[in-house]
Amino acid sequence: MIAARRLQRNFADGFIAEAVEDLWEPWMRHADKALEDDALLLIIQEELAKRCKKSKTRGRKATPAEVVLRMLLLKHVRDWSYEVLSREVRANLVYREFTRIGGGKVPDDRTMGNLARQLGPEVIEKLHRRMVEIAQENKIATGRKMRVDTTVVETDIHYPTDSSLLGDGVRVLTRIMKKVTVVAGKAGTQMRDRSRAAKLKVLAIARASRNKTEQGRQKMKNAYVQLLEVASRVAGQAGKFSREIAGGVKRGNLAVLNKAKKQLDEMIPRVQQVLRQTRERVLRGNTKAEGKLLSIFETHTEVIRKGKAHKPNEFGKLVLIQEAENQIVTHYQVCEQRPADSTLLEGCLEQHVEQFGRAPEHVAADPGFFSAANESKAHQMGVKRVSIPSHDTRSATRKQRQKQRWFKELQKWRTGCEGRISVLKRRHGLRRSLYRGSNGIQRWVGLGVIADNLLNIGRTMNKRTARRHPPLPL
Repeated sequence: MIAARRLQRNFADGFIAEAVEDLWEPWMRHADKALEDDALLLIIQEELAKRCKKSKTRGRKATPAEVVLRMLLLKHVRDWSYEVLSREVRANLVYREFTRIGGGKVPDDRTMGNLARQLGPEVIEKLHRRMVEIAQENKIATGRKMRVDTTVVETDIHYPTDSSLLGDGVRVLTRIMKKVTVVAGKAGTQMRDRSRAAKLKVLAIARASRNKTEQGRQKMKNAYVQLLEVASRVAGQAGKFSREIAGGVKRGNLAVLNKAKKQLDEMIPRVQQVLRQTRERVLRGNTKAEGKLLSIFETHTEVIRKGKAHKPNEFGKLVLIQEAENQIVTHYQVCEQRPADSTLLEGCLEQHVEQFGRAPEHVAADPGFFSAANESKAHQMGVKRVSIPSHDTRSATRKQRQKQRWFKELQKWRTGCEGRISVLKRRHGLRRSLYRGSNGIQRWVGLGVIADNLLNIGRTMNKRTARRHPPLPL
């Protein structure tokens, strides 16, 4: 049975609440009140209830929706792993009270991971929208100002080289075929383990790459040819295993074999793509191979160049961050394919109108978002002042416009978006997504943004309270 809240409190809960009364961080008190919102809990409860039929009213008691929500947000506020989250909440009475666990049992890391995976990107988006509405209701975000910027959230992969990708493919396919051999025995095609040969070729390529002479390049090319041969044979053998499982040649535990076949059918095309792109680059000198993969695990990863001297290439997804007043992130978007920044502004304005019911009075962004069409569209939608610099200042009118005081003031305010992105990366872990897959990175970004909004709501409300009720002089 999945409840929205813990229905029964015990003696330990009262003891903990009294013991930690004066130990809460100031922002946590106001964040605690914000998280009591029934709409937030209903979103979590309805999604968890989809796990099985009638689980909302029947079955043994599961982790309440409010505990799931608060545990997840605490994890992303502190940028902890699930293991650290479980340990810290068990040991800290303030966290026990904040997460509404009290004297009860803390969900372990595996349970929290399973519950979090059940909340897909759409659910996280609903939670974020409701959190922004809470900020609106408390007049923290009024929607008079809007600033936007983009950043890159990296996927959890190693630096992609052709040799390492081929080595990954050989290792994974060999591991799956070994599991099949344990179950099916010697029936059908016999597995030949070529993982050691592949590993030696990868090491040979790494050593040869240090030699920048023509002899070193030729040695590296020869090692690549041998590695391609090994990886091609392993992929061919894996294909035979898949066909023999489907044809009933390899028999045994059906659950294990069916799972192995699914994994083989998923991984073989990826390894074949890596083989194609490696042949194109190494043997033909073509670096623009179609459908290039940067990881056989995180296949959605893109190469993104943002012009950073210390990091010219970033491997992940482009993320749009849109803010209003008091550092509240009103919208985020993980782009499927990297777009030009200038194509994103109109969608941001439309989203702002949908959220607040009107266009912002002031809009600020960096030069990447500039286009005459964007400025014209913003004014048509009702924006009074648009502060987006143009690199082309040959026009005297344009030059004069960008020197006006209001334009410069809005640009100063815009730089806060850089700081917000930095905070999201340093404090909430948006530097690199540790959740797997395309849905995983959307969930990771969404939860990080919600955690940051919760923190800013709490801090803003605490400042208001301090202004209204200043401490008495000594």
